Amino acid sequence: MPLLGIRFVNSRKTRFLRDRCVLNTVVVGAQWGDEGKGKIIDVLAQRADVVVRYQGGNNAGHTVVKACGEFVLHLIPSGIFHKNVHCVIGNGVVVDPQALMAEVNGLEKRGIRVRGRLHISDRAHLIFPYHRIYDRLREDKKGFIKIGTTGRGIGPSYGDKALRSGIRMIDLYEPKVFAAKLKKALLEKNEIFRKIYSFKGFSFKKIYAEYQAYARVMRPFVCDTALFLHEAIAKKKRILFEGAQGTHLDVDHGTYPFVTSSHVTAGGASTGSGIPPYAVTNVIGVVKAYTTRVGEGPFPTEFDETLMDRVRKKGKEFGATTGRPRRCGWFDAVLVSYSCRINGIREIAVTKLDVLDDLPEIKICVGYRYQGKLYRHFPASLSVQTEGTPVYEKFPGWMQDTSAVCRFSALPENAKRYLKRLSDLLSVPITILSVGSHEEQTLYIR
Repeated sequence: MPLLGIRFVNSRKTRFLRDRCVLNTVVVGAQWGDEGKGKIIDVLAQRADVVVRYQGGNNAGHTVVKACGEFVLHLIPSGIFHKNVHCVIGNGVVVDPQALMAEVNGLEKRGIRVRGRLHISDRAHLIFPYHRIYDRLREDKKGFIKIGTTGRGIGPSYGDKALRSGIRMIDLYEPKVFAAKLKKALLEKNEIFRKIYSFKGFSFKKIYAEYQAYARVMRPFVCDTALFLHEAIAKKKRILFEGAQGTHLDVDHGTYPFVTSSHVTAGGASTGSGIPPYAVTNVIGVVKAYTTRVGEGPFPTEFDETLMDRVRKKGKEFGATTGRPRRCGWFDAVLVSYSCRINGIREIAVTKLDVLDDLPEIKICVGYRYQGKLYRHFPASLSVQTEGTPVYEKFPGWMQDTSAVCRFSALPENAKRYLKRLSDLLSVPITILSVGSHEEQTLYIR
């Protein structure tokens, strides 16, 4: 009987990638982010025409290792390294112009052409200096729940969007509209800063001039990206949709309130880019062979400090955006099964298998026990998530280096058994396996 319900072969890479990119595919993290989506998107983008970011802001960090060095992307989609691929920042993204242009200039200085290939939605909302300050002041205010925000202003920008007081990219190109919106925003924000946080507030003239300057340099990138994507779909172009964070940071489906402020799940690809739901025909979920998260919030399978330090060092588990050390733990099949259901995940990409190479025993969480009840499905209850005791299945480690393995059949038997059990628990086939950060350290499974 074939392992994982499919036949594992070292497929011809070109055929594999072609098959994955014929469809309009969403690539979404199935844990708390940092699963290695940047690498997987970069690999799949070799046979794509367009790559789209549909949510989040520069609080995301996708690391891509190329022959010319390591790159960390925050706003620009990971398809930018392929010269024939167009990259789109959709309407569901919040854009900090300062961070965006620094990223554009940094890539071009390293020989990656961005101009003429990057398209930014004119409906995307903007991040302003007062969003960044408010983010930090609110996080530090006593009595508030500490979320572990990056302090980049993402949440406050989405908050203004929901309150219908946000400022969009298109507003920059209508000076009267922009001036009126900015004055109203500062009238409210400066009052809050002075009375609640004893912060002096912001100057209208300074921000207005600064953002008019950004408007000029961003002008070549800004367009109706929904129209661009509809035309691409009509021409049967191959489109990849890139989630910025992991499913369990989704504002609706994540471990609320320890979440981000946008719709991370596959459904967000439609609302965050302007394409109809029926246009998405495949969803690939990306998971680590273990689990990590950054910031505050529940983490049922978190390691003890000794194992945490060991795995963190080997896996280089430090945030690409903030540099903060990531919390690490065993693979949580309850957590990921929930992601598979709500995203409609049809394939799994597993990353960082090699980090587990020297562990004598490996565990998979298959349930939580709380107040005498066994939970097999991921609960909404923060109490169960925080205080529940994980129920584990245990597996012998393989104690062999997998980082140089180039075909599935060459993996240690215990590694194969571990992967088979993951696939069985998730009821989803594993089609991509990463055993290192470089593109060559990738197994394609048909």
